[in-house]
Formats: sequence, structure tokens, C-alpha cells
Amino acid sequence: MKSFVVLSMLVAAAYAAPQFAPQYQQQQQYQGQVIPIIKQSQEVNFDGSYQYNYETGNGIAAQEQGYLKNAGVKDAEAQVAQGSFTYTSPEGIPISVSYIADENGFQPQGAHLPTPPPIPEAIARALQYIESQPKQQQQVYQQQGFQQQGFRG
Repeated sequence: MKSFVVLSMLVAAAYAAPQFAPQYQQQQQYQGQVIPIIKQSQEVNFDGSYQYNYETGNGIAAQEQGYLKNAGVKDAEAQVAQGSFTYTSPEGIPISVSYIADENGFQPQGAHLPTPPPIPEAIARALQYIESQPKQQQQVYQQQGFQQQGFRG
């Protein structure tokens, strides 16, 4: 019985141990180094507009400007931010992203970002055909209420 308990504890400990190595590890490239801030500025105004930018010693740079659109108009106010950032990927590829964020969401642009594949020609023709057809009236069915009748048994 004791051996069963010990064996059960060993199996439980084995299952509780981490099964996989961490997926993301800190880059060894800058470990222990102090990366200087080469340039930094920021400005926040009373009307809610702002701007900032910075550049680091390892080539990271960012800048952004923002303001409140339609200030004071209920249900129409939107914070707008526009900016960009650049850095070098761990593979040595320069990455540059420009973006705008407003009432339509965050919209990044960059050469490294994936894009959807083109629409196949047959599907494009089918969509054009559908669009060229006259609109047809769709029947609307009236939902009839369910009338409960007594149980006759």
C-alpha cells in the first residue's frame, strides 16, 4: 500500500512539472546592457491634444500625435491618434509601422503586415453578375402567434 502511495505521488509530481520550455525568452542581445534614450519629447495641451516622440540607442523610434475629435458633441466624440514606430526584428529585418486610431479602430500599415489574397477571377465575375441583377422583392412572412389550447386527453 505504501509503495502505491509513493508511486502515485511520483506520477502526480511528474504531471505537475512544467512540460514545455518557455516559448518566449528574453533576447540575449541586450541582456545586461543599458540602452540609452537618445531623444525624447512630449507635449500635452489643455484641449486634450498631445504629441510625443522618442528614439533609443538600439534603433527603436516612435512618434504620435492625438486629439479629441468632435469635442463636446455627445455620441460623436472620438479620440484620434496618428503615429509610427520603427525597430529591428530579432532576425535583423527593419520593421516600420504607421497607424491611425480613431472611431474606426486601429489601422496599421507596414510592408511586413499580412494582406489578404486577391479575389479569384471566377468569384469576382460571380459577384459582378450578382450586383448587375435587378433587386428582387423579398417576401416577408408574418409570424403568427401560437395559440395555446387546452389539453384534451
